[in-house]
Amino acid sequence: MKKEITIIGAGISGLAAAHWLEKDHPDIIVLEKGAAPGGTMQTEIRDNFLFDHGPNSGLETTPLIRKLAEESGISGEMIYAREEGNKRYILRNNTLHALPTSPGSFLKTRLFSSKAKLRLLCEPFVSKFKAASAEDDESIADFVRRRLGQEFLDYAINPFVGGVFAGNPENLSVKSAFPRLYRLEEKYGGLIMGMIKGRKERKKSAEDSKQSAKMFSFRQGMNSLPRAVAHSLGEKVVFGAEVNTVEHNEKENSGYLVKYKRDGEEYTIETKVVVSTIPAYIAADILSGIDKNVSEHLFSIYYPPVLVLCLGYRKEAVGRNLDGFGFLIPEKEKKLFLGAIWNTVLFPERSDENHVSFTLFIGGARSPGLLNEKENDARENLIQEVLKEFHDVMEINETPVFMAQKFWEKAIPQYNTGHFEHDREFDKFEESNPGLFLAGNYRGGISVGDCIKNSDAVYRKVTEFLSN
Repeated sequence: MKKEITIIGAGISGLAAAHWLEKDHPDIIVLEKGAAPGGTMQTEIRDNFLFDHGPNSGLETTPLIRKLAEESGISGEMIYAREEGNKRYILRNNTLHALPTSPGSFLKTRLFSSKAKLRLLCEPFVSKFKAASAEDDESIADFVRRRLGQEFLDYAINPFVGGVFAGNPENLSVKSAFPRLYRLEEKYGGLIMGMIKGRKERKKSAEDSKQSAKMFSFRQGMNSLPRAVAHSLGEKVVFGAEVNTVEHNEKENSGYLVKYKRDGEEYTIETKVVVSTIPAYIAADILSGIDKNVSEHLFSIYYPPVLVLCLGYRKEAVGRNLDGFGFLIPEKEKKLFLGAIWNTVLFPERSDENHVSFTLFIGGARSPGLLNEKENDARENLIQEVLKEFHDVMEINETPVFMAQKFWEKAIPQYNTGHFEHDREFDKFEESNPGLFLAGNYRGGISVGDCIKNSDAVYRKVTEFLSN
């Protein structure tokens, strides 16, 4: 079989790239190991509850998101979070505190001490980070300690990193994981000054910052988007296709051979272009025959385990007023879970009118051993302990009427310090292997919006290659 373009992986990165490319290059195929599209964007609808086992929402940081939904015929299903979802809570001393969103609320909040508030006012006078060498990479923890102080790290950034990355701020690179923060210091000398001046620049572009972008989902959950894109591509998406290797096509002296197995049969595709959008640790095996060095870089990207716990309750059983997105838990609070999303508040049809639903997250890079060592009965005991902690915070006096779980052994790629070295090697790899491109959420950002934005960059790189 011959194809002009072969895309490996039918997650949102692969499907979005295929969608843009297929318009000009219809001789395209997408190979997906699983039986359905979406990768981690999985939605479960059962017993009048709707849960997302991966990303529960996205931020509309680029117009490409709406464009992809419209061109896939699903824009009418796209919905935005209710206004109540703008309020986010942080747990401190077993009490939920609303994260301040204005100077006035910051001065009044009891989430931070007076000392921490005064320390924040000193931020414009903090000097820039001076790297000892070009290889020096500062963690987000060190960056925040230096610019904002320890308490802000403990009760704002630590829980945020746990909620978004399931990560550990002591390990994540500020340059790679939080490039906007890094650029604010690099370009403007500080965060406060950068936010003021940067606002003017953002108004000139079509993109929104993640702080101001609207939160979106779909009526039938986040899987609706990859499912619609896959449907529009039709038979060009092949499910149950497990790629074993990608090799240079020595016979043609150009292009690649993609070898895969499906229904017990082995197949080979001769292709000009290969776009790999699968997780780094899987791509490491597939590409090892071409470049062992890049394979080692791919394999060294850490994906921590995460257990997603989906819970449904009678509305009357919850004593805590539900008026926000949910809450995140600082490591200092010594809880067994990272935080909870109040699904019913955010979007309609996540439960019926008599019930409420929540999603909890357990594990991550903060405490990976919590899950690696928990199997069967031990895992069930862990869940029961988490329920006790959650019920205490939320003033819940009944057991859940619905409970489901999804264990991700390797959940979210960690952009740890030194990640820029991986990116540098990936760029070199693409230069040395024309027509072979590495993409996915281990490059350029982990969010749904980042993946869709980066799919456009892949589209442009592939188009430029094919036009030469």
